[in-house]
Amino acid sequence: MHKNSNRLINETSPYLLQHSHNPVDWYPWGEEAFEKAKREDKPIFLSIGYSTCHWCHVMEHESFEDQESADLMNQVFVSIKVDREERPDIDNIYMMICQMMTGSGGWPLSVVLTPDKKPFYSGTYFPKESRYGRIGFKDLIIRIDEAWRSKRDEIEKSSVELTNHLLETYSSKVSEALDATVLDNAYNNFEKKFDPINGGFGKAPKFPSPHNLMFLLRYWKRRGDQQSLNMVTKTLTEMRKGGIFDHVGFGFHRYSTDSKWLVPHFEKMLYDQALLTMAYTEAFQATGITEFGKTVDEIIIYVLRDMTSPDGGFYSAEDADSEGIEGKFYVWTSEELVDLLGKEDADYFSNLYNATDEGNFNEEREPNSTGINILHITDSSVEIGNETRTKYCLTKLFEHREKRIHPYKDDKILTDWNGLMITALAKAGRVFQNNQYIAAAEDAVDFINEKLTKSDGKLIHRYRDSDSGIEGNLDDYAFLVWADLELYESTFKVVYLTQAIQLTEIAIKHFWDDQNGGFFFSPDYAEKLIVRSKEYYDGAIPSGNSVFALNLLRISRITADSKYENLAAKLFESASQMLIQNPQAFTQLLSAFDFANDQSVEIIVAGNYSSEVTKELLAQLSHNFIPNKVLILADFNDPLYSPTSDYLKAYGAIDTKPTIHVCKNFACSLPTTDIKEALRQLLH
Repeated sequence: MHKNSNRLINETSPYLLQHSHNPVDWYPWGEEAFEKAKREDKPIFLSIGYSTCHWCHVMEHESFEDQESADLMNQVFVSIKVDREERPDIDNIYMMICQMMTGSGGWPLSVVLTPDKKPFYSGTYFPKESRYGRIGFKDLIIRIDEAWRSKRDEIEKSSVELTNHLLETYSSKVSEALDATVLDNAYNNFEKKFDPINGGFGKAPKFPSPHNLMFLLRYWKRRGDQQSLNMVTKTLTEMRKGGIFDHVGFGFHRYSTDSKWLVPHFEKMLYDQALLTMAYTEAFQATGITEFGKTVDEIIIYVLRDMTSPDGGFYSAEDADSEGIEGKFYVWTSEELVDLLGKEDADYFSNLYNATDEGNFNEEREPNSTGINILHITDSSVEIGNETRTKYCLTKLFEHREKRIHPYKDDKILTDWNGLMITALAKAGRVFQNNQYIAAAEDAVDFINEKLTKSDGKLIHRYRDSDSGIEGNLDDYAFLVWADLELYESTFKVVYLTQAIQLTEIAIKHFWDDQNGGFFFSPDYAEKLIVRSKEYYDGAIPSGNSVFALNLLRISRITADSKYENLAAKLFESASQMLIQNPQAFTQLLSAFDFANDQSVEIIVAGNYSSEVTKELLAQLSHNFIPNKVLILADFNDPLYSPTSDYLKAYGAIDTKPTIHVCKNFACSLPTTDIKEALRQLLH
C-alpha cells in the first residue's frame, strides 16, 4: 500500500509511473502545471530522465522519495516529470540548454524554468546533501528560492538571453563548400583517438557508437585504407569478448565504464542492439569473420526472446539494476559456478571466462562483497575453448539466471527505435539469408502500421498498454523510412517502397525548413515549445537529419526523381559548417555524404522473384559489402508488380533469364545474366 500518489499515477510512461508514489507533487508536462506556476508565481523544476537510468533511480531514492526534500520542492516549485524517450522534443531543447550552461549534459536532467518555460538554471544529478564541493539538492532549492524572490529581474533577463541564444543556434544558416576532405578529416580524428590495445576510441567511458564504425567501413571501401578496417575489426572483436557483451543471455550493455570493455553500465537499450547488429552485419560482409556473424545471431536471439511483444513490436530497454544493485542479475561468484557446474566444468569455464575467487567487480558492490565476476574472454582464454562444452556450461548458467529477479523492463514501444531494429533485422536477414529475421521485421512494420499510424498516414511515437500517443517526431519518420527501404531490398515487396515514399512526403511537408534547409525535429502541427529544434548531431543514435539524408538519396536513385536528391543537397548545405568544424560527431551524415559523392551504384535485376535462380543471384549480390548501392527488382512476371517509375519498364530479361543491369557513376554497363560478370562490374 502506497502512502502517496500524485498526478503521474494516470500516465502511461513507465518512467513517470515509477515516480507516481513520490511525496513530490509531480505534474506531467502540460498546461495545468504552467498555469499553476503562473498563478502561484513559482519557478518550475523540470526533471527529465528515463526508466532504466541508474542515476535517475539514485536521485529519486535520495531526494524525490525523501519527505523533507519533497516538502521543500512542493513549497518552492511546481515540479514536472518528463520521460525523455516519450518526449525527445522537450529533452532536446533543455539538454542543449544544459550543455550551453554547464559544458556537459546527461540524465537525470534537472532544469529550472520560469512559468513561461524559459530556463535559467540547469544541471544533472544532485546529491541530497552538499558534499565534495558539489551543491546538494536541498541547498540548491533554498538558493533558487532566495534568488527567485530577490533577483527576479536578473533571472528574467538571463532566461530571455538563453532562449534567444537557443533560437539563434537553431535558426542560423552559415554554409560552406563541402568536399571529400571532410571524410578524410573525420577518419584522421578517429585514427588519432584509436586505442590499438583495447579497440574503441579515447579513454573511459567507452560507448559502442556503431555508426562511427559503419562510417569507417565506408571509408575503407572508398580509400582502401587498411587501418580503417583494422580499427573496426579490433573494436568489434574486443567488445564481443568483453563484459559489455552478455555472454550468458546475449545482447550488449549500454557502455563500458572502463577502457577495456570489461565493466559495463548494465542497462540494455533496444537501439544499441539494432545499431550493433547493423555494424556486425556490415563487418561480416567486409571481412567474412565468422565470429561477427555469430554475434549478429546472438544479439537477435536476445531481442526476439526478451524484447519482443506478442504483437511483434519491440520493447525499449532493460534496467541496469535488480534488487536495487547495479549488475546483480548478470554477475557470478566462483562458488556459484562450482555449485551449478561441478568442480571440473567450473574450472574449465572459469579459465575461459576469467572468473576468479577474488573477482573483478567488487569495488562497485556492497562494501564487504568479494569474488564478484563479470564474465569476459581474453585472447589466451579463447584458445582453451571447446564449443560443445562451453555451450553446455552457458546453458546451465542461463537456466539458473532465469530464476533470479530480473531487471525492470521498459515495455513501451517506440516507433523510432523499432525502425532501427526493423532495419537491422532486414539487413541481417538479407545478408545471412535468414527468413526468420525478415519475418520479424515485417511483423514489426505491421505492428507500427496498425498501432502507431493514423488514418492519414502520420506516425505516432509511443505505444504502451493498448494506448498510442504523442505525435511522431522526425526520428520516427526517418528510421521507419530507413526500415522500409531495407525491407524492400530484402523482400522486393513494392508496398515497403511505397510506404517509404509516402512517409518521406509527409516529412517534407511538415518537418522541412524551407528557409534554411534540413528537417525540424517536430512537425508544424505539434505542440509549440520555446524553440523548434533541429538535430544533426549523431549521439548514441544517429540523428533524424543524418538518416533522412541517405533516405532521400536512395529514394532519388530508385525513383529517378531528382527532387529528393536536391533536398539532400540542401540538407548537407545546412549542416556544412558543423561537418567541417567537427566531422567525427556526424558520422551517419558523413556516410550519406559519402554516398552522394562516391561512385554510387544502381543494380536493377529483371527477373521472376519466385525463381530460385533469381533468389540465388540476389543472395550473391547481398553477400558483398557494397554500401553505396540501391538494388531494384523488376519482376514483370508478377501480375501484382507495379514499377515505382516508368523508366523501369525499359529493363527486361535476356532469353527469359534473370538479368542484371549495373549502372555506376551515372553510366550503365551492358546487361548480363552472368553473376560473376555483374560482380566484376560492381567490385572493380
